[in-house]
Amino acid sequence: MYALVDCNNFYVSCERAFHPKFIGKPMVVLSNNDGCVISRSHEAKSVVPMGAVTFQYRSIFEKYHISVFSSNFPLYGDMSQRVMGVLNRFTPDMEIYSIDEAFLEFNELKRVDFKQLGHQIKQQVKQITQIPISIGFGKTKTLAKIANRMAKKFPEKTSGVFILDTEDKRIHTLQETPVEDVWGIGRQTAKKLHNIGITNALEYIQRSDQYLRKHFSVVGLRLKYELQGTSVLKLEEVADKKSIATTRSFATSLTEYADLKERVSTFASSCAEKLRKQQAKCRAIMVLIRTDGHRKERKPYRRNIVLKLPYASSSDITLSHYASRGLQVIYKKGYAYKKAGVILMDVQSETYQQLNLFTNENPKHQALMQTMDAINHRWGAKKVKLASQYIPKTWVMRQERLSKRYTTHWQELLEVE
Repeated sequence: MYALVDCNNFYVSCERAFHPKFIGKPMVVLSNNDGCVISRSHEAKSVVPMGAVTFQYRSIFEKYHISVFSSNFPLYGDMSQRVMGVLNRFTPDMEIYSIDEAFLEFNELKRVDFKQLGHQIKQQVKQITQIPISIGFGKTKTLAKIANRMAKKFPEKTSGVFILDTEDKRIHTLQETPVEDVWGIGRQTAKKLHNIGITNALEYIQRSDQYLRKHFSVVGLRLKYELQGTSVLKLEEVADKKSIATTRSFATSLTEYADLKERVSTFASSCAEKLRKQQAKCRAIMVLIRTDGHRKERKPYRRNIVLKLPYASSSDITLSHYASRGLQVIYKKGYAYKKAGVILMDVQSETYQQLNLFTNENPKHQALMQTMDAINHRWGAKKVKLASQYIPKTWVMRQERLSKRYTTHWQELLEVE
């Protein structure tokens, strides 16, 4: 039996854990630079859509007395680890699917009352973290996902725990599940299914294996097996990333090349640090720049470029150098840039790498990077930087409604009187 545990309105719930006066009241959390809404309380969902642009909805926030918070990712990341730690007490077989979701597998247990187990998990997570969760149980990961949807959709009937433990329940639930809400079916596939008369999950599994394999490949066929109760998707271990990205929107638009170059150099350095943490190197780097798409009075401009490196590298110096070269090619004067980013591609283990007969990276880079990482780890992030990052200047995101880092910063710990 699989269980999918999903934290309810996770970012909002994290804020409410330290501001209980907002429980039961409309509330939203904004994205980087307070750009748009990325999390909503149940009370706010009827008037604020997901992704709502902040400056367009300020009057709505005021009209409906909606509390607004800037995103506090250090806090959310720490709270996520605490939730996952509690879940890991119940079974070692766990797949962390996202910051607020995890699959659990109970394949060794017999004669378990899964309803009682679900409420026990809910109670412990709530007691230790103050985060409300919903749990769905099913014989496959896909059925557990559907069961979780039912637990969240009908909280009064399910109390946040729903179990697909009988054939009648499975059939009825599949009939009530729109095909576009099935895990693994995207928007375009859902549109195609509607065009051929398949509107719910039950109608999907009623099609023949040959038909689904022909029109939706082996992936579509596997989905049918999952919905029928045959498990083909096993728990996945945490894998190293195949690409690493750092992209940011700026609080104010940048017009000067020097300012944009400093940002790109910093992003490349940040990516390089992540690369070294997973003991890997990359062979290609992408640089992207964008103007503000919401400013209709300005001419839009968006470009990206991919540069192949002559050798695999995880050095701040090398990656910053090639990122700057890429920026130099795509930068155009006269535009106000609102966003830039760096993406490392063709990531490979540093243990196995293809050497170049004619040119290789300066061997001193590796020792230098190890020293930088050690100093920054001991004395604080970004104490040592590249000269191209302009050390006296610290770039910060616009976060006008930021809460404290209650669990990750000594000076901001919660005070109890």
